[in-house]
Amino acid sequence: MKKQAKLLSITALVLSILFATANVMAAEVSKGSAAALADDSYTLEEMLTYAIQDEYAAQAEYAKIISVYGSVKPYKNIVKAEEKHISALLPLFEASGFAVPVNDAAADVVLPDSLKASYQVGVDAEIMNIDMYQRFLAEDLPQNVRTVFESLMLASKSHLAAFERAVGR
Repeated sequence: MKKQAKLLSITALVLSILFATANVMAAEVSKGSAAALADDSYTLEEMLTYAIQDEYAAQAEYAKIISVYGSVKPYKNIVKAEEKHISALLPLFEASGFAVPVNDAAADVVLPDSLKASYQVGVDAEIMNIDMYQRFLAEDLPQNVRTVFESLMLASKSHLAAFERAVGR
């Protein structure tokens, strides 16, 4: 009987460690706008990190869609814009003395079932991106950061309109 109780205790301990590890790993997976929208306060470094992760993710996803479906609108235009968005964020990291996060977004791309389905994914991603930048712009920001975030939010609104048109076709 004591052996069974000890075995149950050990099993419970192992399971609790596994579940705790899984929860930590799941929390670490969230990046970009998804992570930003789950957060309720931000440091400047977190905002810049979330922003560039989200731009990395969009660029990787749109590039993958182009590689599978060809150079189709609106992706062929928007994927180029994502590179410009990343380029706009990089000097902010340097000016602030923060390390630029590694671009590992391609490893996280999950391709939608069809080109048509990808348009709705684009709509959803741009809505989250806009929401993220709106939250950041409500913070006290250095002017150079505010200017870039405003510009990126405006570009995302343009991307959103392009994806909404594609959904409607």
